[in-house]
Amino acid sequence: MALESLRYRRGSLEVLNQRLLPGQLRYERVGGVERAWGAIRDMEVRGAPAIALLGCLSLAVELAGGAGPQEDLGALEAFVGQRLGFLLSARPTAANLGREAQRLRGWLRKKVEETPGVTPQELRESIIEYIEGLLAKDRRDNRSIGAHGAEHILGGVPGGGPVTLLTHCNTGTLATAGYGTALGVVRALHSGGSLSRVFCTETRPFHQGSRLSALELRHDGIPVTIIADSAAAAAMREHGVHAVVVGADRVAANGDVANKIGTFQLALAARHLRIPFYVAAPSSSCDPTLASGRLIPIEERPGTELTQLGGVLLAEPEVDVWNPAFDVTPHELITGGIITEWGVFPPSQLCRELAERGEQ
Repeated sequence: MALESLRYRRGSLEVLNQRLLPGQLRYERVGGVERAWGAIRDMEVRGAPAIALLGCLSLAVELAGGAGPQEDLGALEAFVGQRLGFLLSARPTAANLGREAQRLRGWLRKKVEETPGVTPQELRESIIEYIEGLLAKDRRDNRSIGAHGAEHILGGVPGGGPVTLLTHCNTGTLATAGYGTALGVVRALHSGGSLSRVFCTETRPFHQGSRLSALELRHDGIPVTIIADSAAAAAMREHGVHAVVVGADRVAANGDVANKIGTFQLALAARHLRIPFYVAAPSSSCDPTLASGRLIPIEERPGTELTQLGGVLLAEPEVDVWNPAFDVTPHELITGGIITEWGVFPPSQLCRELAERGEQ
């Protein structure tokens, strides 16, 4: 059975509590938006696509259960907007939930304007169906990302592989509806017999690489080796890494990318060693409203994530701590390109290319 970040059926939603992995596999009920907000904030679920899906699906669960106004179209539309706005306050950096909320609001406004006589109940049903469609779309997009990325990477390797990759954080089935973004590229290469091995950084301080990526790759029989974050440059040089592939939580208009803390230093090492550095992300991660990465809001997490581990002190408890959850990689360091469901693009051209396709 494949690992899943979310389990959904009409009116019912469960989230895999990723804080308990790999020691415990436990799905917990999400009865509505408040519970989803807490799961996002506390990192029970993480990964920009999965956060967006959880938020939207939690709203669908509320609507299926009869929450919100029953008799007034405008009030129902306002209710949806308010619930989406509340969800957006959980974590500020990832763009996907904001983009999906914007798309849903736009679709809803158009639906009301273009469907004279639609009843509140009919509109409620249409909203639920729209949200449910996001699950299948995410899986399709991830498989496209995997295929485009695998082809592009192999095109730059003499003899066409097999290749050794290095990745950071978790960008697979546990961070999406399934298959994954950067790990979708890994899966595509593996299924085509073109992957030698993937190196996973542990990804301190939450260990998404060692706890999550290694878990799901081992589960799928994909050759994986965990390394300390501080061993990444040495692994690139000593183990013949052909490409570094990471995910993204937000891509600015100029191609700068916010991703899990530690991504910037991987890009610097890859640039020095002349190894292609790729970012794999759906188009919903792009934010054309921000001119550069300097404008991306960077979440700072509690200092205890660094000073404690499972309740055990790792540092003097009163020491000053700076614990950003993300960093920004300048677009000029993304030498391989940004892999989307539409293809692989130079970072500085991505937003323009997507706008031409009607994706912005």
